[in-house]
Amino acid sequence: MRWLAVASITLALAACHNASPSPSPSPSPSPSPSPSPGAADLDLGSLGGTQHATPAPAPAQQPASPPPPAAAPASAGFDFIEDARLLDRIAACRGDEPVAEPLQKTVDRHCKSLRERIAKFRAEYWDKHRAWFSDVVPQDIPTTVVYPFGGGDLLSALVAFPNATDITTISLELAGDPRRLRTLSAEQLGVSLAALRIEIGGLLSVGSNTSVNLSAGQRNELPGQVSSFLIGLVTAGFEPVSMRYFTLDDTGAIHYLDRSEIDTLDSRRTRALKGDWQSPNFSEAFANVEIQYRKPGETDPGAIRTHRHIGWNLGDPYLAAHPQLIAYLASRGKVTILTKGGSYLLQRSDFSRIRGYMLEHLAWMLSDSTGPAPTYARPAGMVQETYGSYAGAFLAGGQGNRHDESFIELWRKNPRKRMGFRFGYVDSAGAGHVVVTRPK
Repeated sequence: MRWLAVASITLALAACHNASPSPSPSPSPSPSPSPSPGAADLDLGSLGGTQHATPAPAPAQQPASPPPPAAAPASAGFDFIEDARLLDRIAACRGDEPVAEPLQKTVDRHCKSLRERIAKFRAEYWDKHRAWFSDVVPQDIPTTVVYPFGGGDLLSALVAFPNATDITTISLELAGDPRRLRTLSAEQLGVSLAALRIEIGGLLSVGSNTSVNLSAGQRNELPGQVSSFLIGLVTAGFEPVSMRYFTLDDTGAIHYLDRSEIDTLDSRRTRALKGDWQSPNFSEAFANVEIQYRKPGETDPGAIRTHRHIGWNLGDPYLAAHPQLIAYLASRGKVTILTKGGSYLLQRSDFSRIRGYMLEHLAWMLSDSTGPAPTYARPAGMVQETYGSYAGAFLAGGQGNRHDESFIELWRKNPRKRMGFRFGYVDSAGAGHVVVTRPK
């Protein structure tokens, strides 16, 4: 592919980007990274999307790229699709197009490990247990999905709801700056890819991740959240067609950031959304991302689907001071909701606002025991169906309270429905379980 040929050379020759605890500001989209001393002159504009160089012809054996979607209007903000495609090949391991020789072994080593994990995940969740989701998930639920506490985990939403057309994930982790890949040396790339494989943690084994890994991903020179989302698309058989960053205005409406706004924000380091989270090493411009995607080969604009990730603290104090998220979510109407691995935060009194939104707007919900407990769901007019078995909360902090006891009682009273795999947390005895919550 032509973009990859230019991108690969850029990666080999770009100046080193130091991964120190206090990194220098990221390069803006306008200027290209400076080549190392003695490097050949290259037109790098095509990588950032800010200019369009005349690339060398693609090798004859390379298949033609699918036609790009229609150009978005200027009001839709700056499109980082070239950076997304570069990440898609190198971090998410789509395809086998060669990269520059100094990088090839590093990328091959990363992709060998990642593809083994992807194949194992697909064998478990697509081949072995796809029928379970097909039987349990109704066909007529909304194709708009909201996934609170879904840090890095577009993949689980694609597993459970393969027909979703609009997915919003929300977590403390911010999306990340996609431009740095163009500035890394081969050695730095190897370090960042190795860290990424650790930071995606259990995502490709049990569909969950740890807070430590998610927090650490905000310090990687690669954008941890974006890379994880692209891995999810590769695993589920989709490809990105656009990538933009955005903010929410006071009404909850999306405002896409243009180049000048990103340039202005580039000098502003953003702070962690929670005190014990690592602060991101990128600017606040890269907090929220929208990735549009489709199945390879699809050309109908109507086949394009949308994933948005919003970096937000879902605790009551933050939501009270920053109500834009709830306004955005409410504008989606009745939705399908997914929650798992949520540290039992929805049982706490200081997460009442997001819990209230969920119980008011869900048309159908799939969760593990970190979803709304019967103590909240029943008074809201919900019924809950259980699968697998449940002997108590997985984490000690969620055990022994009235909400945990209500879940134990729910499983005791409901008919036993088998579930032969893990989707989210296991229970205190190591058993997989999920609960469906829906209006009566």
